[in-house]
Amino acid sequence: MASGSPRTLTPVHFAEMADCTPVNTALIQAFEREKSAPDVRRTHSFHGRFENTYIPAARLPELAPVQRFVLDVAAGILQTRDLRHGFWFNEMPPGHRTSLHSHEELDELLSAVYYVDCVPDSGSLLLHDDEARIVVTPRPGLAVFFPPDLPHEVEENCSDATRLSVAFNFGPLNSAT
Repeated sequence: MASGSPRTLTPVHFAEMADCTPVNTALIQAFEREKSAPDVRRTHSFHGRFENTYIPAARLPELAPVQRFVLDVAAGILQTRDLRHGFWFNEMPPGHRTSLHSHEELDELLSAVYYVDCVPDSGSLLLHDDEARIVVTPRPGLAVFFPPDLPHEVEENCSDATRLSVAFNFGPLNSAT
């Protein structure tokens, strides 16, 4: 590409859940209730914490409004309702960060993060698109949708509060994975 030529950035989509406070409050309580259950799976241990916490959906009816919201937005972006999705929680205490990674392991079509509980300085989402960097300041009720192969990370949580988000991957419904 010639110097000064315009280039196309990877599409990133944003959606805001209306009146998210009661939904997020219930979801925080549900997460606290279920996160230490023996059948909860945790992965990606870095610096003394597991980045991903997988709680069975059947034990989280409080997540249903968020799932409907993100599935509706994902269906609009991908122009299909034939989607399956997986999700996990990311609980990030003060002083922690999430390292650079992507979600292109399987047949995902779209990734997303929904912010449940976050305060100022709890770590911005950084999306890396070649030389460009998209910085997203989290706020409760915000959902960010992006391609699964887009490298991303989360800055250090410099607040004195734990930040809670739910990540999603969307793939084709008829997939065997």
